[in-house]
Amino acid sequence: MSDLKKLAEGETAPTFTAARDGGESVSLGDFAGKTVVLYFYPKDDTPGCTKEAIEFSGLLAEFEAQNAVIVGVSRDTVKKHENFRNKHDLKVVLISDVGGEITEDYGVWVEKSMYGRKYMGIERSTFLIDRKGKIAQIWHKVKVSNHAADVLQAVEALSTAD
Repeated sequence: MSDLKKLAEGETAPTFTAARDGGESVSLGDFAGKTVVLYFYPKDDTPGCTKEAIEFSGLLAEFEAQNAVIVGVSRDTVKKHENFRNKHDLKVVLISDVGGEITEDYGVWVEKSMYGRKYMGIERSTFLIDRKGKIAQIWHKVKVSNHAADVLQAVEALSTAD
C-alpha cells in the first residue's frame, strides 16, 4: 500500500514500461514528442470502464490529429485487455499494471469503500502529459460521461499553447 503519493501539474510524469494488449511492451518514452492521455480505470469490461474506453476510442482520430496518444491502464492482465479490446472494438492502447507499480507511482491506488466495506482499488483518473513529459492537467475521481470530450478540449488547448 502506498503513502498516497499525489502528483501535481507541472511535475515530470513518472516513467513506466509495461506489457500492452498484443503482448508487446510500451514505455512512456515511446511517446516522446507526443501528448499522452494516460487514463486509469478500475476493471476491464465493467459498465463505466467500457463506456470510457469506447468514448476515447471514438475520438481517437481527433486526438491523433493533435499528435496525441491515448493509453488506458488497469491492473487487469494482458489477456483480459485483449478480450476487452476485441469485444468492444477498442482502438486505444491498453497496458497491464498487474504488479501495481504504475498505479502506485501515479497515486491512483487508493482505499475505496462500497457498502461499508473498505478495499484497495484504482481511482478513475486521467493525466494529460505534454510533449516534454510534464503533467499538464490531472482529473481525479473522473465521471465517465463526456470525460473523453473534456480531455480532447484540453489536448486541443495544449496544442495551441505549444
